[in-house]
Amino acid sequence: MPLTVDGRFAPYGPSHWAALGLFAIGCAGLVLLGRAQRAGAEPGAEFGGQARGFGRAYALAIVYVMIGTQAHTLLPGQWRLGGSLPLQLCDVAWVASVGALWTLGRRWFALTYYWGLTLSVQGLLTPALNGADYPGIDYLGFFGMHLMIVWSAVYLTWGLGMRPDRGGYGFAVAVTVAWAVATFVFNLSAGTNYGYLNAKPGTGSVLDLMGPWPWYVLVEALVILLGWALITWPWTRASRRDRTSPPPGTTRQRL
Repeated sequence: MPLTVDGRFAPYGPSHWAALGLFAIGCAGLVLLGRAQRAGAEPGAEFGGQARGFGRAYALAIVYVMIGTQAHTLLPGQWRLGGSLPLQLCDVAWVASVGALWTLGRRWFALTYYWGLTLSVQGLLTPALNGADYPGIDYLGFFGMHLMIVWSAVYLTWGLGMRPDRGGYGFAVAVTVAWAVATFVFNLSAGTNYGYLNAKPGTGSVLDLMGPWPWYVLVEALVILLGWALITWPWTRASRRDRTSPPPGTTRQRL
């Protein structure tokens, strides 16, 4: 039965806190699993067979969940031009997560890392969900997708030890700009608002702190660029330090 009186989802209500609790538990479990898989890999191998097998199984699970929720939007009475097309950034992010888990490729990982650990996390914390509460399909589809995207990024980064770099940052920025331009043009022609590029969501969100349109779009872009740079810097700094450190058992020669 729904957890709210009117059956509608309420931010920071019982079902929202339950999703956040599940998010934390899933992150911890996937980090431990990924590290165990990394420890069990053959010497010299970047990833072991267990990691590749689990990654592909996880990727198929995401596809299974998303096909089900996307098919629901095509049913009579559910279809809406402004909400049923897979044009939200999270719709692209779950595809990137599938690619990253299936291939363990660097570019797929970069998209999953940046989209998952910033924009999808924002979706979990400030969900723009104006639909039925748990166990409604709107609730399950929204949180199922966002959780699986963020979990993918956490598993690949802190579990398997994949790391972003400057090239991945630039690639993620370029793909995001291409998505934003294409989606904005579609919104103008179709009168839709995918990505909230043409208007703010009806529910409260962090965009309310960024001023009116179009300024909030520009502010959001700057925040994303800076935020992505900040979550890249620790990894690139650590990588640079590792390259400049002397091998074990040696000391630096003083000049």
